[in-house]
Amino acid sequence: MSRALSAYEQETIISFSKAEDIAHIFTYEKTWQKHLEGKLGLKPVMDNGFGGKEYEIEKKRIRPPRAPVRLSDEARARLTKRMKDMPQKRLFPSKTTAATAKSDTKNKSRIENH
Repeated sequence: MSRALSAYEQETIISFSKAEDIAHIFTYEKTWQKHLEGKLGLKPVMDNGFGGKEYEIEKKRIRPPRAPVRLSDEARARLTKRMKDMPQKRLFPSKTTAATAKSDTKNKSRIENH
């Protein structure tokens, strides 16, 4: 007889030892599974049949947690001003293809020659 696991029992475990170069990630979390498989291209090394999967990844790709950045009011004001002063097109640059870049160069030289 199988029973559904509670949300508390559906855990994510990241484990590694100092002696090995491989880390093991076991998770029930679908978002993590999609990321590990889709974005990182990992294949599960184990599927427990209840929604939990285990993956292996190089330990050097696991980053330790970082402390949150704390800005003083003055630093926050400087950063806000700098962001407001940035040209809008620099915030979201368009993807340029080689053909677009080439035509932009031609147009720029035409304008400079007139």
